[in-house]
Amino acid sequence: MENQLTVQHEESEARALIETIILEMAPSSEGRDAEDPHLVDDLGYHSLALLELAFTLEDEFGLPSITEEEGRAIVQTVRHVQDYVVMQLRATGRLA
Repeated sequence: MENQLTVQHEESEARALIETIILEMAPSSEGRDAEDPHLVDDLGYHSLALLELAFTLEDEFGLPSITEEEGRAIVQTVRHVQDYVVMQLRATGRLA
């Protein structure tokens, strides 16, 4: 695997990868067809699964640790998570 800290992503690629990761790790497959699935209500995420998702996104995109406050703010829908990761990638210059 490439060192994600030096990889520069296109926004559309990053958003697609984030969605793929979220859906692959989702405890439930039932809410995948929603336009913007809610992590808890549609995809069945619970506290442990959300932590695992955060660690995976941190590793995949070389993000700083997600604080509890940030986690609470982004734990709504797939789009919220995508927006957060894209914002972090822009802040670190890793978004083309």
